Amino acid sequence: MSMNTLKGRDILGIADLSASELTEILELGALLKSGERSPVCQKVLGLLFSKASTRTRVSFSVAMYQLGGQVIDLNPSVTQVGRGEPLIDTARVLDRYLDILAIRTYQQEDLETFAKYAKIPIINALTDWEHPCQILADLMTIKECFGTLSGITVTYLGDGNNVAHSLILGGALMGMNVHIATPKDYQPNQAILDKAKEIGVEGFQVLVTDNPIEAVEGSQVLYTDVWASMGQESSAEARIPLFEPYQVNQKLLNHADQEAIVLHCLPAHRGEEITDEVIEGKQSRVWDQAENRMHAQKALMVSLLGVDS
Repeated sequence: MSMNTLKGRDILGIADLSASELTEILELGALLKSGERSPVCQKVLGLLFSKASTRTRVSFSVAMYQLGGQVIDLNPSVTQVGRGEPLIDTARVLDRYLDILAIRTYQQEDLETFAKYAKIPIINALTDWEHPCQILADLMTIKECFGTLSGITVTYLGDGNNVAHSLILGGALMGMNVHIATPKDYQPNQAILDKAKEIGVEGFQVLVTDNPIEAVEGSQVLYTDVWASMGQESSAEARIPLFEPYQVNQKLLNHADQEAIVLHCLPAHRGEEITDEVIEGKQSRVWDQAENRMHAQKALMVSLLGVDS
């Protein structure tokens, strides 16, 4: 399996993929996970992370090591990036050394600068605007559980953040219904909702509401994230009373489909956005979801590097 259409491309957001390309990545991820495909990719991956990371850093690293490649951790605190070297200079230099670069940063514009000045594939490993690699794993997990994505209803509860943005766009491409339940002042950006309507395939519907029960009713997937993302820690305490009605607990889960699963992109603040009972319960697929970060990202790198799998 080889997707020549993706070779050399940048993935700065989930909508940089077409529906067919996204489907093929998910299928390839499943084959890599099962061991039916074992491509060799002796390339060098750079990780330039300005934000803390556990799953993204480790899953990208292990994925490349398993492919036979190498990983260089470009922590800004030990590189010239942290001392103010212009991004356009860093991008052009790293382009001469690396085969592919994953960036985790605050501003989406920084990612776009790297993509403009570097020829190698640039992957969004999280910005304040989107988290496309997380959604690849989410979609892979949902498909494992239900055998399809089309027609599935996913309800996301909490802050209308980067994860919510990518989930909406991923749902639009795959024909999933996406319900977003969040306080009125924390809803997803309207530009994301407009883009979703533009790219949405037949059957896709999006609902944005401040009523968590309305959003959850009949859903096959309940999904949550921390109420205050990285960089918003100063507002975390103030957000708690606003977001408490959106906690994923057993009472709320009872309003969902009987076979519903629960997802969380982690790290979790147990007792806030999700209860211990639910994250450790029989409907939780959080650990499968975390594992699938590695498989989905491996499939993405194989595709962007043009490796024949």
